[in-house]
This record gives sequence, C-alpha cells and structure tokens, in this order.
Amino acid sequence: MHPGQKPTDTVDADEVAHFSRLAGQWWNPQGPWAALHRFNPVRLGYIRDQIAAHFSRDPARLDSLDGLRVLDIGCGGGVLSEPLARLGASMVGVDPVEGNIAAAQRHAAEVGLAIDYRCATAEALAQAAETFDVVLAMEVVEHVADFRLFVDVCAALVKPGGLMFAATLNRTVKSFALAIVSAEYILRWVPRGTHRWDKFITPQELEIALEDSGLRVVDETGVIYNLFADRFQLSTDMDVNYMVAAEKPA
Repeated sequence: MHPGQKPTDTVDADEVAHFSRLAGQWWNPQGPWAALHRFNPVRLGYIRDQIAAHFSRDPARLDSLDGLRVLDIGCGGGVLSEPLARLGASMVGVDPVEGNIAAAQRHAAEVGLAIDYRCATAEALAQAAETFDVVLAMEVVEHVADFRLFVDVCAALVKPGGLMFAATLNRTVKSFALAIVSAEYILRWVPRGTHRWDKFITPQELEIALEDSGLRVVDETGVIYNLFADRFQLSTDMDVNYMVAAEKPA
C-alpha cells in the first residue's frame, strides 16, 4: 500500500455475522472455541520465541516483550492478546465484531490486564498511520474478503525493523478432510461454517503476498495435532495448519 493510499475494507460481512453469534463463548474452554484454547500455547510459544530472537530478548524472561507495541488483528475475545500482555507487550487488539471486543474488555478487566481493545479494522488503523513493532494476523487471513489487500494493509502497520506473523490453513485435500470434515462435522472442535476451504491460503500464496507487500519471510512452520500427546505441536508438516513470520527491512 502506497503512502496516502486509502485502503479498501477487507471485512467479510458473512464472517462478521458468524463470529457475532459466538461472541459470548470465547473464554469457555469447553465451548465452541475449545480447540483454539488448546492451540493457543503452541502459537504463543512460537510468537514469543521469534520475537525474542529478532529483538535480542531472552524468551525465558517473564517480561520478554516489555516495551514492544503489538497489534492483534481479529483479536476475538483476547485469547492471544492476554498472554502477550502478561509478557510485557503493550497490546492493541482490534476486531470488527462488537460482541468480541465487549467480551475481551470484560475478561481483561476481570483479570486486571490493561489492553487497548477497539472495535475497528486494520484498514482504520492504517488510515490513521499507526504502526507497531509486531503485527499479528492469526487465523484471520482465511476469513477476509481480499487476502492480498489485507496482507498489504497489515504490512503497512509494521514499523521498519518490525515483524508480522500470520497463521492460517493450507488449501489441500488433507486440510479439507481434517480442518472441515473432521474438525467441524465429526469431532465438532469448531462450530460448523467456521471455515470455507476455497478461502484457505497456500504457503506459497501467502509468502508471495508478504513479499509483494515489502516484507521478507524469515521463518515458517507447520502445526499438527499429536493424538498420543493430546496437544498441538510445531512440525515440518504444513499441509493443514501453518504459521509464517516476516520482517520489514529497517
């Protein structure tokens, strides 16, 4: 996105309606977002470790993100924003669903965390020329109306020398079987209709979009569910879930 260019809204109205219906359930670990709560530790660890390496921090420190301004786009009820704030990050969480922001604000107040939650879009922040050390688009790019434009907007929000993270689903036969048929209809890990397979993004498509937006991919990893350990873990297998980290040149 060029300086002064006004971004077009990438919010998908159907997606907003879907998540609005579930807004009150974010912090129920046995509710519709149970799988997200189980997935959260692995993505939190990945983000923390990549940030620590990039900014020369000690990932073992409880304040390893102190002084860093971090944006969580599509923050939902704050399931990821809260642990990042506990690590010292100055958190801003945005979401276009009013109910999600209300749930996030309510829970943060209950646990005593100061997080700047806003019912807003990434485009609105870009238009206001806000920038961040770290921008997160976790489980978001497969829900927007125009993913390449969305990535462009996200990149504009990253400070020079900063990082962007994206987590999403690969568009493969395997992801259709596991992320939609199994997760939504058989195991019921996530509510039906949460995902559309045709909106899944391949790693190559995401990497091209990031590079075209002026970022450089510095790391990527798959995430798998280990049935025997009953937990999600990092993997070289990127056929279904994967995460990417990219930096903006200083």
